[in-house]
Amino acid sequence: MEVHVQPTTRSKMFCGCAIGELGDPPNSNVCEICLGMPGVLPVINKAAVEACLKTALALSCEIPRHTKFDRKNYMYPDLPKGYQISQYDLPMSRNGFIDIGERRVRIRRVHLEEDTGKLIHAGDKLQSAKESFVDLNRAGVPLMEIVSEPDLRSADEARDYAVALRTLLRTIGASEAEMEKGQLRAEPNISIRRSGTDDLGVKTELKNINSFRALHHAIVHEVARQVEVLESGGTVVQETRGWSETEQRTFSQRSKELAEDYRYFPEPDLPPLELDPTWVESLRRFLPELPGARRSRLVSQYGMAVTNAGFLAADRELADLFEDAVAAGADARQTANWVIGEVAPERKLVSAKYLAEIVMLVSSGSITRDQAQEVHAESASTGKAPSQIVSDRGFAQVSDESAIREVVDAVMAANPRAVEDYRAGKKQALSALMADVKAKDPQANPKVASDLLRQLLG
Repeated sequence: MEVHVQPTTRSKMFCGCAIGELGDPPNSNVCEICLGMPGVLPVINKAAVEACLKTALALSCEIPRHTKFDRKNYMYPDLPKGYQISQYDLPMSRNGFIDIGERRVRIRRVHLEEDTGKLIHAGDKLQSAKESFVDLNRAGVPLMEIVSEPDLRSADEARDYAVALRTLLRTIGASEAEMEKGQLRAEPNISIRRSGTDDLGVKTELKNINSFRALHHAIVHEVARQVEVLESGGTVVQETRGWSETEQRTFSQRSKELAEDYRYFPEPDLPPLELDPTWVESLRRFLPELPGARRSRLVSQYGMAVTNAGFLAADRELADLFEDAVAAGADARQTANWVIGEVAPERKLVSAKYLAEIVMLVSSGSITRDQAQEVHAESASTGKAPSQIVSDRGFAQVSDESAIREVVDAVMAANPRAVEDYRAGKKQALSALMADVKAKDPQANPKVASDLLRQLLG
């Protein structure tokens, strides 16, 4: 699989044009260089080189001392120069790997290149465009291309691999990797083989898949299509195919070029790069803890479930918040549940100190969970301390058994059928009774109320 990733830079790969935002007016972030005007000279973006090296190091790649850029020649309407500046025989890195579950996926190379522009077709149906337009805002935007060896064996593995790469890129700060913004695009090369044989068949490439769901569906469809072609006596041809999300099918775009078709040669306007080993080692040294290592540590250090650890390790900000809140005194298990259940869904971020305070208020019985959710939401929006919000709102959780006993007695008296059901073995009846206790007295300590209910029900 080839994965194209836009590194986090302010400007383009070989000029000073701003990267811009999705939705900017067409052709508004362009200059003479990215428009391919005659006589202009490119300049290498150091921040893009650094992002590429960090990605390669995080993938355990070998970093050569020398690298260079090359011209990849082809004519296409969204490529005004008639060539793309990329890397061919001396890429910025080689021979890495990433583990996806039990499978090790080898990384062939991570290299740098520039993006092309964007063609916009106006028409009613697929491949029936009446007009085409060119937007060159993306032309010259830096791209890292991460190329794997053919180690992925299913649509599930391909999707998981792409997700793992996005997690890694975000963790090390090399890219935001937002697929909906075009910052990460997957291009799987798919071939099949008959059972009992080792030789892979002719491959097809699916271009510019921009969501994990589409990636999975496109691969499933393409595998089935190739099987149908071969089983009917046909031949799979090497080609580039697109994916129609609306029609849920792949379609032929063009025959697949070979490397010699691009007439690669060294980019004459850019000098070869010599990568200082000291600089490379400093980038390696300052890499953060990687997602796989952090997941394992969260499990061993905090006794966390593997699924919860994986969820947190996949988001550096949430993982840092969790660990900082635990360091501030909150219980690890309760904090993990709170971060996953309350913070993550709507990204309601508070400081680690405030999060620890909320968790401890709930665990001590000072406020109910419902009250804690309100405190959390207000603290996230206003920046107020949780204790101040609790005081201002007059929140307090009633834990006095005698007061709660009155509520429980009243609920049991009002729901004789639920009481009979529970005593007949229908344990779910307890939930209905607890819901009535909560409705009757929202401030009643749920643990005390639940214990009393069980005791009185026998």
